Amino acid sequence: MLLINFLKKASVILFTASSISLMLFSLNNMKKNLLISLSVFLSISVYSQNLDSLLTVAQSTENDSVKIRMYNKIAFGYIFNDTDKALMVLEEGKKSAKTANFNFGLTELVNTHGIYMDITGKSDSAAYYFEKALKMSRDFGFKNIESMCINNLGMFNWNRGNYNEALDYFFQSLKMDEAQKSEKSTSTSLNNIGLIYQEMNLNGKALEYHKKALKVREKYNLENEQIASHNNIGINLKDLGRIDEAIISYKKGLTIAKKLDNRIEYYKILDNLANAYYDKGNKELALETYLEALKKKENYNGDERGMLSTYNNIATLYNEKNLPKIAKHYADEGFSLVKKYPEIELVSADLYLTVAESNYMLGNYEQARKQKQTYIKLKDSIFSEKNAQKIADLEVKYETEKKEKEILIQRAEIAEQDLVIQRRNYQLYGLAFLTLILGLIGFLFYNQQKLKNNQLKKENDLKDALIKIETQNKLQEQRLRISRDLHDNIGAQLTFIISSIDNLKYGFDIKDKKLNHKLETISDFTSGTIYELRDTIWAMNKSEITFEDLQTRISNYIDKAHLYDSNIKFSFTVDNSVDTSKTFTSVEGMNIHRVIQEAIHNSLKYAEASWIKVEVSKEVANLVFKISDNGKGFNLASVKRGNGLTNMEKRIENIGGEIQINSRKESGTEIKITV
Repeated sequence: MLLINFLKKASVILFTASSISLMLFSLNNMKKNLLISLSVFLSISVYSQNLDSLLTVAQSTENDSVKIRMYNKIAFGYIFNDTDKALMVLEEGKKSAKTANFNFGLTELVNTHGIYMDITGKSDSAAYYFEKALKMSRDFGFKNIESMCINNLGMFNWNRGNYNEALDYFFQSLKMDEAQKSEKSTSTSLNNIGLIYQEMNLNGKALEYHKKALKVREKYNLENEQIASHNNIGINLKDLGRIDEAIISYKKGLTIAKKLDNRIEYYKILDNLANAYYDKGNKELALETYLEALKKKENYNGDERGMLSTYNNIATLYNEKNLPKIAKHYADEGFSLVKKYPEIELVSADLYLTVAESNYMLGNYEQARKQKQTYIKLKDSIFSEKNAQKIADLEVKYETEKKEKEILIQRAEIAEQDLVIQRRNYQLYGLAFLTLILGLIGFLFYNQQKLKNNQLKKENDLKDALIKIETQNKLQEQRLRISRDLHDNIGAQLTFIISSIDNLKYGFDIKDKKLNHKLETISDFTSGTIYELRDTIWAMNKSEITFEDLQTRISNYIDKAHLYDSNIKFSFTVDNSVDTSKTFTSVEGMNIHRVIQEAIHNSLKYAEASWIKVEVSKEVANLVFKISDNGKGFNLASVKRGNGLTNMEKRIENIGGEIQINSRKESGTEIKITV
């Protein structure tokens, strides 16, 4: 009888960081031995041919932290090649770590020591080291090692059939890795969650998680871990009846295991591949593969009890080939394992049946009958011990386990939903953070652009101001040049005319009264022109005219007008409401002055008035100038308008003001200027 289902060998990767993995296999209907994995954080790949040379290098390394981490890596590698050397290196590494007070390296080594204990079958000691490493990792804040230890404890509980606790540990580890954004590390938890589903015979669900784990391991080139994933995927494909796909997956795992000299996974996959060949009906290839699985090297004690099914399957196939002697040889090898490991005697019942078949074929009927009786006895001890009570207890246990299994499935689904929610929360947090960053960048960009625009505006305003100042300077220079020309040329010429007229009058005895009057008129006109010219030069030389300047000019003109006709009473008043600090542009000041001059001149010339008043007052925000007389007045509608009135109106209009002329015959005249 071929024990294809006697041992299903699954692979577990506990934690990876540098492409080195450890494995576990699980037994159907018997206690599972777990080989738990850890990775160290050095980037050197460990192969069997250079472990000894690496150890020599480590022992001569002066840097304590590098040396201790190398010890951890080398001890890990020896676990799969030479368990005795593995223990020696672990002890030496821990001693060095304590001496150097290197807590990180010591925590790693304690965790690896737990792996060593589990591989060599010392489960209680393994739990002790895992718990110790977990406490140390939390005390020192080593989150990555804490995640490893949690995974290890999940394995330990799984090994004892505590699926609830195991699954809880695995999901804890997965959440920790995702919280730390360590996608690389999630492959271990994903793999182990898949194995729990596999144990519950939920092969479809298990396959889903194993494929997720493989995807991460391929992304980060974790080759040792890829071996385990291919093996686990093959097991689930086989259980789902997809034998050809399972064989392809096994072969992929074998290729990588051979490349890396990962013996434990290599021989484990060979055994699973042989079972697949047998299921497919290819017995020759199955036998060849089983035999290859027995070729284990010296100093390697891992997974030895798992070879029992391989010996039985080889013996069964040789019986089918009618080669009972060879079959009996391999059966005897199996019995030597039973002798070495008495705890597996109950599961060796089928081996007694196989060797009984070989003895019948060889004619050793007495031995065959004894072996068959042993087979029956072992079967009875398995299924009939303690009779009905035991059966009842088993039924209760079965029902309890069934309910626990249902609860476990529900808890697993809840845990998966929690993970989905957690991932969505991370996405929302990431989106909110991204929005905040973009908003901040936008604000900074806007603020920078605003500052830039303000700077450009200030620069443009400064340029405009400079241009304006330059223009004003040029205008002022032009005014000064023109005023000098007027004063030096026109003023001199007008003075010459007055002087010439005076010379004519005093140099010649002119009897003609008309001629004398004409000469006096010309002289007076020329003097007035000089006076007007001086006013113009005065206005041109100023960029602005104060109210006091204007007031002084008006007073001077009134004084001259009084000399012109002493019979007329003049008055010039400024109301207290007027702001005497007010300034005018040169054009404004000159135009107001000219209009007032023209108004006084017209009153002197045409009004025949006995008084002339000039009043300055304030109306709301406006400045008001009033020039009035008590003369004979005129009809504004019928009077012939000369240049005087027209010029007055234009001057005030040009400076944005208003002028009102009110006059009636025999009632005087009033001119009101509002600016």
